[in-house]
Amino acid sequence: MAGSYEDRDGKIWLDGKLVDWRDAKVHILTHALHYASSVFEGERCYNGKIFKGREHSERLLKSGRLLDMDIPYSVDQIEEAKYAMLKANGWTDAYVRAVAWRGAGDDMGVSARRNPVRMAVAGWEWGNYYGDAKMKGAKLDIAKWRRPDPATIPSEAKAAGLYMICTMSKHAAEAKGCSDAMMYDYRGYVAEATGANIFFVKDGEVHTPKADCFLNGLTRQTVIGMLKDMQVKVHERHIMPEELAGFQQCWLTGTAAEITPVGQIGDYRFEVGDLVRRVAGDYEKLVRA
Repeated sequence: MAGSYEDRDGKIWLDGKLVDWRDAKVHILTHALHYASSVFEGERCYNGKIFKGREHSERLLKSGRLLDMDIPYSVDQIEEAKYAMLKANGWTDAYVRAVAWRGAGDDMGVSARRNPVRMAVAGWEWGNYYGDAKMKGAKLDIAKWRRPDPATIPSEAKAAGLYMICTMSKHAAEAKGCSDAMMYDYRGYVAEATGANIFFVKDGEVHTPKADCFLNGLTRQTVIGMLKDMQVKVHERHIMPEELAGFQQCWLTGTAAEITPVGQIGDYRFEVGDLVRRVAGDYEKLVRA
């Protein structure tokens, strides 16, 4: 599948029923378009099974509640919608995007309590998020924008509004020939990439930023569990920028990114070493088990 995402063949699940791809539309006065009242999930289906699908559906509902937006579907109903969409499109390996938002209604201002909460599930066939960087190591810029203080926005929500600075940072990185950008948090600690969590290796032990102001990704949690099963010590802690010089390996984790090694962040370089290769291989086996 290629071309514009608005002009494709296929089916999208929208508000309880499957519709033709080109008919999955919303009104220009949809509240989410004006005020970012939207939450979403990105998931991957491998061999006909969505990896950690229920956990994603549970997080979608949690994100909605954190934005004061009750999504009118249960976890079971969301799971049914995902698999109905996959079946309708004939996919066994695909990326799945579930999204919920405040639609158009009686309110058109900051307050939108009288507007309906709508939901859709779409999907597409998607290869490596970072292309060949998954083999040789991604090159990352260092973003000027920082992950915000959780006192300013619910950082535990996978909310659309939290991604605008990510889009800006990734555009700036791509303009420099990089695949992505690493972001600091509001205190100046290393945080994450624009759409993926980050891990480092030093002397056989793994260090990853403490997820206290950014999304604690499901892939991140999975990889931490894998490392502990491998008897690799994992330090979840605040990481200062100057520590980058002392790390030997680095990788990114995320549903889209899966496990992607990093070869360079700014002026800092890392080897695509044995540990990241092992983690990537084990993760690939796990999601297809």
